[in-house]
Amino acid sequence: MPLSKRIIPCLDVRDGVVVKGVCFKDLQAVGDPPALAVEYQDQGADEIVFLDVKASIAGRETLRTAVRKTAETLFIPLTVGGGIRSFADVRATLKAGADKTSINSAAVESPSLISQCSAAFGSQCIVIAIDAKNSCDSWEVYTYSGTKATGLDAIEWAKEVCERGAGEILLTSMDADGTKMGYDIELTRKVVRAVNVPVVASGGCGKIEHIVEVLTKGEADAALAASIFHYGQHTVTDVKIALEREGIPVRKGVGM
Repeated sequence: MPLSKRIIPCLDVRDGVVVKGVCFKDLQAVGDPPALAVEYQDQGADEIVFLDVKASIAGRETLRTAVRKTAETLFIPLTVGGGIRSFADVRATLKAGADKTSINSAAVESPSLISQCSAAFGSQCIVIAIDAKNSCDSWEVYTYSGTKATGLDAIEWAKEVCERGAGEILLTSMDADGTKMGYDIELTRKVVRAVNVPVVASGGCGKIEHIVEVLTKGEADAALAASIFHYGQHTVTDVKIALEREGIPVRKGVGM
């Protein structure tokens, strides 16, 4: 029996408030993290991703107070990222209530951190976030909330993080992010086929058809979305009903 595909609402958080932007810019406030997390859980979300989008730039720790408040309201997995720079940060974030930690900039700067954390906490707790931007016939990895080019090839970096012990990849197309024009199918499929861990596709979801496409043509294990949920365009339940109609296996949500 094929594994169920996951639907994961994303809470991009700045200064304790959920925000949404376009191509990582022009962020606008859309709600309260714990309240939105519970709402999406009630709609049948499989997981919640909480990203402190400015923590790595400002050199701050992840807003662990907001993380604790969010974690207390959930019985589904919570992934937390943003400003996680060290082994101690990973440990503290998990202790605050996160089930998984998402690491981007620190993993690029110190790849051994992946192995260290995987060995200590288990690979299932270590998600490596890859923010990738198209560059001719390839995709380049960016860090610090999409502000710093690294020169790394996204496909090769995905392979390396898995070899080092990552249990999952959160793959975001910077070109598609917030545009509502659809996920980067080619990028997603290439990464999925290059690694042996689940890949969560992110960036560009504007309608349910985009989720269908990235889970089928893109071969992603899960789809991350924000705008369609935050602005009330669709509920998680709507998405799961549509996926089930397409023959895509999903966990049953509320109202199904």
